[in-house]
Amino acid sequence: MGTSQKISVVIVSYNTREILRACIEQLFAVTKDMDIEVILVDNASRDLSAEMVEESFPMVKLIRSKVNLGFAGANNLGFKEATGKYILLLNPDALVEEGAMQKSLAYIEANPDIGMGGGKLIDRNGQMQPSARLYPSLLNEFLVLTGLAFRYPKSQFFGRFDRTWDDSGQPTRVDWVPGAFTLIRKTALNQVGVFDPRFFLYYEEVDLCYRFNKVNWQIWYWPDVLVKHWGGESSKTVEHVEISSSGSQLTLWRMRSALMYYRKHHGALTTALVAMLEGGWHWIRALRARLQGNKEKERESMNVVKLMRRAWSETRGGKVCPPTPW
Repeated sequence: MGTSQKISVVIVSYNTREILRACIEQLFAVTKDMDIEVILVDNASRDLSAEMVEESFPMVKLIRSKVNLGFAGANNLGFKEATGKYILLLNPDALVEEGAMQKSLAYIEANPDIGMGGGKLIDRNGQMQPSARLYPSLLNEFLVLTGLAFRYPKSQFFGRFDRTWDDSGQPTRVDWVPGAFTLIRKTALNQVGVFDPRFFLYYEEVDLCYRFNKVNWQIWYWPDVLVKHWGGESSKTVEHVEISSSGSQLTLWRMRSALMYYRKHHGALTTALVAMLEGGWHWIRALRARLQGNKEKERESMNVVKLMRRAWSETRGGKVCPPTPW
C-alpha cells in the first residue's frame, strides 16, 4: 500500500547500539513502499551508537546531544526537525512488524479526530506487554500495588489499568498508549505542545496523552498493529540507580515523575495520598517480612520506602523537577 503521506520517525537512543541497528534495519525493511524520514536523536551515548548510525545509515538524520536530555527532551529535539504530516515515536528496542506502519497510518487517516495511536507491544517471548492503559489514579495504583490487578486480569474492574480483560482484538479508544510505538498527528501536537521536559523519564507520554484528551484529541489502541518491544534496554545501562525487580524500571526516577504528574494534574492532596499509599504499603510488607524472618524481603521493601521519601524530598512533593540529567 503506497502513500504520499510522509511520516517522520523519531528515535531516541541511549547506549543501545546493536538493538538500535536491528530497529533501523527492520524499519526500512517494512516501509519500502512508504514515504518516511528517520530522525535519530542520540542522548550522549557512550557506546558509539551515533557513529554506527552515521556509518551504516547515512540516510538517517542524526542529532547528537552533548548531554542526556531524557526521553522527553530528546524527542522534543526530534520534533523540531520533523517535516512529516505524522510523527512516529519509536523506541530503539522496538522492532516494527510487517504491515504495522501501513495499518497505523490507515487508521489515523480514516479518523480526523485521532490525535495519537499505538499498537500491540509484544516481548521477545511473544507475550503481550501493557499497550493500552487507563490514566494513573489512586484506585489504579492500589489495584496494581496490592497485586489484585495481576491476580484477576480478566476482571473489568481489577484489570482496568492495563485493560488485561479486553481480548476482543478490536481497535478501541483509550486514555493513553506507551511511547515505544506511537503515531502522532502533527497538527494535534502543534496545538497541544510537545513533551513536558520536566519528565526526564517516565510519565511523559501519560502527560502528553492527558493534554491531548483535554482538548478532545482522541487516543486509540490498534491491536492488529504489532511491534516487538524488548523493553528497558537503555535503563539497563544507567549506573548507580536502583532498578525495580523487573530489571527494566528505574524506581527512583519513576517515583519522581509519578509525583510530578499527580501534582501537575491532580493537586497536592492526591499526590500526598499516592506517596503515602506506596510508601505505607511497602512499610507494612517490610514489617510482615521482619516478623517472618525474611531479611531480604524486608530490605527490599524498606528500600522502596526510602526511595519514596527521597523522591518526595527531591521534587518537593511533586512541585519541582530535580536538576537534569537525572
